Amino acid sequence: MTSQLLSAVGIGLLATLFLDLLNMGYSRIIGLPAPDYRTVGRWCAGLLRGQIRHRTILTTPPHPAEHVIGLLVHYATGVIFVAAMLSILPRWTEAPTPGPALLTGLITLAFPFLVMQPAMGFGVAASRTPAPWKARTRSLINHLTFGLSIYLAGLAMSRIAG
Repeated sequence: MTSQLLSAVGIGLLATLFLDLLNMGYSRIIGLPAPDYRTVGRWCAGLLRGQIRHRTILTTPPHPAEHVIGLLVHYATGVIFVAAMLSILPRWTEAPTPGPALLTGLITLAFPFLVMQPAMGFGVAASRTPAPWKARTRSLINHLTFGLSIYLAGLAMSRIAG
């Protein structure tokens, strides 16, 4: 394993953990519900059966392992997004700055808006949900929080390595 891959795994896992902890804080402090990754697990389980699109994922029968699958995919996705950032900015880990991390968080919004939400039956950028702007705002907050978490994880890892 290269040091860049190790950095991506370490920062990605730590950033995703920070994201989850911050989301728990948001939930307690301002009442913003924490993301529920069971629907992600249900969608991924459907992918394994060849079902890409759902009328709505909420009416698709639950999968017995959807929560575990959803969490595994959530953490793997965090690692993949950090690996993508580090492939463009391999020296970022030497002196982490918030700009690239926050930009990565913003760019990652494309995945739920253009892939996951449409495939789950919610439309592009949650356009088929009862409150699209509420869902979009929640996604934006979540992904900016992920960007902040990448920065914090990068700082933590650079201190450990340095």
